[in-house]
Amino acid sequence: MLSMFRTKSEMVAADAALMGRDAALPTAQNHFVLNTPLKEVPAGMEVAIFGMGCFWGVERIFWQLDGVFSTSVGYAAGFTPNATYEEVCTGNTGHNEVVRVVFNPAKISYDQLLQVFWEGHDPTTGMRQGNDAGTQYRSGIYTTTDAQAAAAEASKVGFGPRLVAAGHGAITTEILPAPDYYYAEGYHQQYLAKNPSGYCGIGGTGVTCPIGTNV
Repeated sequence: MLSMFRTKSEMVAADAALMGRDAALPTAQNHFVLNTPLKEVPAGMEVAIFGMGCFWGVERIFWQLDGVFSTSVGYAAGFTPNATYEEVCTGNTGHNEVVRVVFNPAKISYDQLLQVFWEGHDPTTGMRQGNDAGTQYRSGIYTTTDAQAAAAEASKVGFGPRLVAAGHGAITTEILPAPDYYYAEGYHQQYLAKNPSGYCGIGGTGVTCPIGTNV
């Protein structure tokens, strides 16, 4: 995300990861744009978690969607509990920069979120997105229900051949049951709304992803 932080492209081993801490990092309580509680999941709503590169730009993509109740940025799929941003940037936590999306499935489906995910970044570049290199920028879908897992796998199968036909490589996205999610520091939450000229390295491939689990 910032050039002063040079990250690694090889996943750290669990026994070599930073130890972290017991206490959660201080973060925002309400969404800066939507003015909704950052951590609340109202009845009838679901949670989706995606890694698509620098989480500043990724979060903005999702908070703009109708049917999204809130978004937050954080760290997941690594080993270090309650890691700081600086620790994640060393590559020694194993964490990915991710966005947690609380959404109303009556207004926007998980399949529609998956389409935004696939089309919003390049899922074929391994441990990098654009100029951002390192394990924290890997493509990932972290599912919170069995239905999400099935939909994610089906969408990957449907989208992969289209990417190859367009001259891209194989999909490198990891699809895992949602691991522990650690909220990032408050200043990262809705960063691009607070800093409109801030850095955003997110960009898609221009390939359209089919919607639905029967692709």
